Amino acid sequence: MTKIAHYNVILRPVITEKSTYASEYNQVTFRVPLSATKPQIKAAVEGLFEVKVKAVNTIRQQGKIKRFRGIKGRRPDYKKAMVTLEEGHSIDITTGV
Repeated sequence: MTKIAHYNVILRPVITEKSTYASEYNQVTFRVPLSATKPQIKAAVEGLFEVKVKAVNTIRQQGKIKRFRGIKGRRPDYKKAMVTLEEGHSIDITTGV
């Protein structure tokens, strides 16, 4: 995969309280497209950040149905990838890529 293709797989990091706690265990969470597979995510993280990936876990989140001024709408579906890194490797997601 080329570097441009890696950027199409890793959309943005997820920075929440839960993902911050997971960083203590060498885990980083990213938002990825719904069509991304685990091998693609692993290759993209290893290519962009030059780290070794131990495991990739994904979750597909269904969008919620919400109302705005009486009109029913729906938030979009999205997919998250929790990437576990090998010992000795780390990613600082607070800096730009």
